[in-house]
Amino acid sequence: MTAVDAGAPVEDLDPANWILQRAVSPKRRFVNGLATAWMIGSLLLALVPVVVIAVYVISRGAGIISWGFLTKDIPIQTQNAGGGIGPAIVGTLVITGVAALISIPLGVLAAIYLNEYGGQNRLAKTIRFMADVMTGVPSIVMGLFIATIWVSAGLHFGYSGLAGSLALAALMLPIVIRSSEEMLKLVPGDLRQASDALGARRWRTVLSVVLPAALPGIVSGAMLAVARAAGETAPLLFTIGVTTGVNANPLHGTNTTLSQEIWFNAQTPFKAANDRAWGAALALIAIVFVLTVIARMVSSRVASATR
Repeated sequence: MTAVDAGAPVEDLDPANWILQRAVSPKRRFVNGLATAWMIGSLLLALVPVVVIAVYVISRGAGIISWGFLTKDIPIQTQNAGGGIGPAIVGTLVITGVAALISIPLGVLAAIYLNEYGGQNRLAKTIRFMADVMTGVPSIVMGLFIATIWVSAGLHFGYSGLAGSLALAALMLPIVIRSSEEMLKLVPGDLRQASDALGARRWRTVLSVVLPAALPGIVSGAMLAVARAAGETAPLLFTIGVTTGVNANPLHGTNTTLSQEIWFNAQTPFKAANDRAWGAALALIAIVFVLTVIARMVSSRVASATR
């Protein structure tokens, strides 16, 4: 027994750990500690703006939030005190929900084709390229495209929640495709081979083995897309119109969202309007947070139930 482990009971020693500590040079241990400190410092630095924004929004919006503020109609005159953001909350949930129903299934199915069937063929490469291009397209371009095709110059369906949902879905789709494909790539190939060896068809392997293993990552990517869509304003300015009352029907009539109300009220010089903007901002953050927690809980239960 060496001087390092003298006095320690033999049964308490971990030979592998002891050998590893003796084999690693002091320089490598120093570099490892420095890299660890660097990563932790970078994490704390990245959290600073997030915490500052959250604290500032809460401090400005908490005093505005009340049951009446969350349920009352939007005042017609922005300078008027009172009123609420009830129609904007309903519009946000409806428009974002319809956009998610359109983009998430299509995006996941496209990712399954790219990773499980398409591989590196020409069609799969074209889809990946177009998804990467769409990821970088400004959101206002999507709004103008839907406004031209759906709202006015094309089909002439007019302003509606569905038009806004189509614009948001166009923004969400490439994010869902690329994030879901990356999560499917992380599923070990041994799982697929084991399922194939048991005689399962490819669709059964994807449905019962691959998707449950990749589900938490797919949900995370989908929630990133939902969070981006819920905060978008530019595409909605050209597609949903303006309203001060609740409209839960996405197929007919103008609508409004929290992001749109934030934009309308924040640019005015009136204190009542600015207060509504901060209250709407806090409500929007709370909605995205709650939806993210619910999605994580559901995905965890589904993943554990299928194992």
